[in-house]
Amino acid sequence: MSDIQSPAEAASQRALEAMYACLKEGKSFRLEAGAGAGKTYSLIKALQLLIERDKVDLPKRSQQIACITFTNVAKDEIASRTDRSPLIFCETNHAFCWSLISGFQKPLRTLVEGLPAWKEKIDEAGGSLGSRSIEYSLGHRSLREDRALLHHDDVLPLTIALMEHAKFRQMVTDRFPIILVDEYQDTDRDWVEAIKSRFLGQPGSPQFGFFGDHWQKIYDGGCGKLEHPDLVEIGVEANFRSVKNVVDCLNRMRPELRQFVKDPDAVGQVRVFHTNTWTGHRQKGAHWGGDLPTDTGKIAMENVKAKLVAAGWDLSAEHTKVLMLTHRLLASEQGYSRIAATFRYNEAFTKKEHPHIAFFVDALEPACDAFAARKFGLMFEALGGEAPQIRSHSDKTSWDAAMSQLSALREAGTIGQVLDHLHILKRPRLPDAVEKREHELRTFDKTGEAEFPRALDELEKLRDIPYSEIVALRRYLAGHSPFETKHGVKGAQFENVLVVIGRGWSKYNFGEMLTLSNAGEIPLAKADMFERNRNLFYVSCSRPKTRLALLFTQQLSPEALATLVKWFGVETISALTP
Repeated sequence: MSDIQSPAEAASQRALEAMYACLKEGKSFRLEAGAGAGKTYSLIKALQLLIERDKVDLPKRSQQIACITFTNVAKDEIASRTDRSPLIFCETNHAFCWSLISGFQKPLRTLVEGLPAWKEKIDEAGGSLGSRSIEYSLGHRSLREDRALLHHDDVLPLTIALMEHAKFRQMVTDRFPIILVDEYQDTDRDWVEAIKSRFLGQPGSPQFGFFGDHWQKIYDGGCGKLEHPDLVEIGVEANFRSVKNVVDCLNRMRPELRQFVKDPDAVGQVRVFHTNTWTGHRQKGAHWGGDLPTDTGKIAMENVKAKLVAAGWDLSAEHTKVLMLTHRLLASEQGYSRIAATFRYNEAFTKKEHPHIAFFVDALEPACDAFAARKFGLMFEALGGEAPQIRSHSDKTSWDAAMSQLSALREAGTIGQVLDHLHILKRPRLPDAVEKREHELRTFDKTGEAEFPRALDELEKLRDIPYSEIVALRRYLAGHSPFETKHGVKGAQFENVLVVIGRGWSKYNFGEMLTLSNAGEIPLAKADMFERNRNLFYVSCSRPKTRLALLFTQQLSPEALATLVKWFGVETISALTP
């Protein structure tokens, strides 16, 4: 085997040696790994080194190395790649924090009583939790006679509050002398601030290693770039994913973290298409202004696809991923266009902020899947509670009949028919938030002088939509689609990627981001918006291994076009015409 290293391998080795030096010297560090740099590989190498080095001492002291992940999928991958070593305690942040705080029952009761979200429940129970145990299992907030069940959103604030106490901090150090955090940039902002103020640089604290990339922070609530005087910064200047054509663009986009490729001779392709010369009507409004109408956008996309096929692309789902941030066009392709047209704000259905959508996607659909598989325990778990009392065969028969009717309505009925079915039979029951809005709609007097509220107007329109659109929406949100939003592919890679960029999201305007990029200094009032858009754009452009194409359906300013020329090269850019 050749000892000659590729440029990417040499860059990766430099970063690993810097990381090994920190681990040896007990210094906390932040390893910044751009897209395709092999962040998980670096994390695994750190864990393997620690397992071998500390395999005798850690068990003697009843200690472990903590590895905090952002998702259960990442947790399972890391556990698998470290042979499920008992020296590694690998969990998501919520599970990790619960393992720390669960033993502090008395202070937990006091802290829970002080949480605003618990006030109503505790007031109804007499104003105190008494001697109830604090538990965390399904992540739903509930108060029972002998216990209080925490919501997901309760765990981190409670942990942060306990970090104020020296006894708690000492317990953390005694259990976990080394704590590694994966995807640090998306880790809860308040939790990271507590780590910075209560642990980093403090005598007797654990050694921390943070792995991630602040340019890939795309979730609200994450800490973003983590800076602290007691953190050693390590940059991984490697890209094992993409060909040089693509990496050159990423380097021009992000010159402060230059990446080297694995194979400098590998050939790829970059194409950028804009629709500035497209004539005719464009959409208006704060969220849609300047974008092509949906039907016209589909024509533009088909136009681009034809050009890519002529340039040698294989557009089959096995070879090409289409990423979209233009939701009406995406909804049209995916089969939930009427849902998209119903809501004023996309977040109502893309982030499940509307209680009906959250109930359908997160509870009812998984419950129906479990029923179809005859897994009744999972069905009731999906619905967010314990199984109801089934005292007789007739109870079981009633549930079976109700769920069978529901399955038929899901296929052929409207959303309103499904809701009415659940309202009448109460198997399963509608959540309180859903039932409340349904009641408001049923009892609103349209003949009166009061204006029909927008929320009820949206609900009325939603009820008329075929329920099959909910099934399609859930399929899309779960990622089972040849099309994705850019959020859905973070960490993924594909042979070819076509990114379709337009308007329609309240928090995103890529045209404005490109314009600001050419302006030099970013206005403070625009800083958060700019970073959010830049990061998602970077994530999108860094997914392909071989070929990248961008299609802008929104009109771009001359400054935005200048940014595209700077990043991608004038030779890659084409103007589409009808």
